Amino acid sequence: MQVVDLSQDIYEGMQVYPGHLKTVQFEHATHEETAPRFDSGFSFQTTGFMLNDNGPTHVDSFSHLDPDPAAPTIDKMPLDLFFGPAVCLDVTGFRPRTDITAEDLDRVEAASPVTVQPGDIVLFHTGTWNRFAGDKRYLTEFAGLGESASEWIVRRGVKTFGVDSPTPDNPASTSYPCHMMCRRERI
Repeated sequence: MQVVDLSQDIYEGMQVYPGHLKTVQFEHATHEETAPRFDSGFSFQTTGFMLNDNGPTHVDSFSHLDPDPAAPTIDKMPLDLFFGPAVCLDVTGFRPRTDITAEDLDRVEAASPVTVQPGDIVLFHTGTWNRFAGDKRYLTEFAGLGESASEWIVRRGVKTFGVDSPTPDNPASTSYPCHMMCRRERI
């Protein structure tokens, strides 16, 4: 088995989806403030760190998508949703602000060296992070998974999926069919 680290730096000023809490780091206690508590010369400092439960990790907890009070928050979601066999499909060839369809995903999969199996994690490589990290275009210049592509995820039995863009939906969409599928199916 090979483990692939998909983490990214989390820092003050990082791009977060509009409307999400911005990441903030701050000095909470300094060495100068804590030294008087001790008689040995010991002191410590602590730094506060605030981030929202969605933006910097960009894990859409079920409660993020679903207004049902019983929808699990990120800390209540099963850990096994976040690891397992995974494949990556390259969807970099689609025009920004358009919908990727189920037929498109069938073509991408057929042209790739991998096959999506039930229970897999599927990572959709849009190239957005590579092209626009730190640039406001990161929030708008990518294609998204349209309604039929979202239903493709369900039909294929995908356990979890991810994108390297700030949302799996087309940024021009106002209906967010992929998020609505995730709400309904708890994917």
